[in-house]
Amino acid sequence: MNQISLLTYPFTAIVGQRDMKLALCLIAVQPAIGGLLISGERGTAKTTAVRALPAVLGGDVRVIELPLNASEDRVVGTLRLGTLMKTGEREFVPGLLAEANGQILYVDEINLLEDSIVDLLLDAAASGVCRVEREGVSLRFPARFVLVGTMNPEEGSLRPQLLDRFGLSVRISGDLSREERLTLIRRLSAFEHDPEAFLVAWQPEEDALAERIRRASALYPDVLFSDDVADFAAGICSELGVDGYRGDITLMRTARAAAALEGRSSVSRDDVLLAARFVLPHRMKKLPFEDMGLTETMLNKAAAAQPQEIVVDVKSQEDEEENEDRDEKKATGQPVSRSCPCMISR
Repeated sequence: MNQISLLTYPFTAIVGQRDMKLALCLIAVQPAIGGLLISGERGTAKTTAVRALPAVLGGDVRVIELPLNASEDRVVGTLRLGTLMKTGEREFVPGLLAEANGQILYVDEINLLEDSIVDLLLDAAASGVCRVEREGVSLRFPARFVLVGTMNPEEGSLRPQLLDRFGLSVRISGDLSREERLTLIRRLSAFEHDPEAFLVAWQPEEDALAERIRRASALYPDVLFSDDVADFAAGICSELGVDGYRGDITLMRTARAAAALEGRSSVSRDDVLLAARFVLPHRMKKLPFEDMGLTETMLNKAAAAQPQEIVVDVKSQEDEEENEDRDEKKATGQPVSRSCPCMISR
């Protein structure tokens, strides 16, 4: 095994694919968003980005990969036959779902996964528990993971039940400008020539993103949204005919994560619109065999159909309250103080 295969290409060095990188950062800030489905043709850095994510998350976060040819025993676990034959005792070895607890579970070409394995994923994703029934043994293991799947839509679609389990989805392409292609070639050449030096050069960028995600994760619980913003989000979902109510909840979680990434403690309508581009495309009602998608025109039309944002003039509100207070004092014969905005209390 050569040196390059042991090292991971830096997340921040990936050229282009802004939406994919942003979506991965959002689920890093708030894993409860529910995972990410990345759809795009081959050679668009899908797997590279997923494998590079732990480096900017810190801690002991790992990417657990579930291969297409994984057996049911490998996924949920199996009995160790050697121990059974030698001692007569049943020793159970947990599978990939248990190993992925608290980690990122990654499935490449997830649309090609066997139905039996998809069923196991669905059960674990819904309950957070891996249930095992083997040879008279009934066990349960915690299996709370962030599911990230990648797929090439030309190779088939994804079962609706599994599609609904992804909080976010993003469609990417290999369309890069001439300058971006040149940058990609230069960076990859530098990485292949001296991967360790390349990683050292990009470490400041990696550290900066890691710190930004850490701060956003800490800020997230304090990020609030107004009734106006909540009404705006609900209106967007209703106008677009979003299936179910999970989309509404995920939309606000994602909008809060977007605000946290920007260092803000309140959600804006722009945060909702940004989140909608990731949350809603795979949840919109569509005809059989119709491709998922949400165009910018559709989103703008839905936003325009909502009531105008209520802007409160704080100064006018304060002046009105001051006038009401002055009138009340006059009516009761109390002295009225006349404040001067240029005076400073000492």
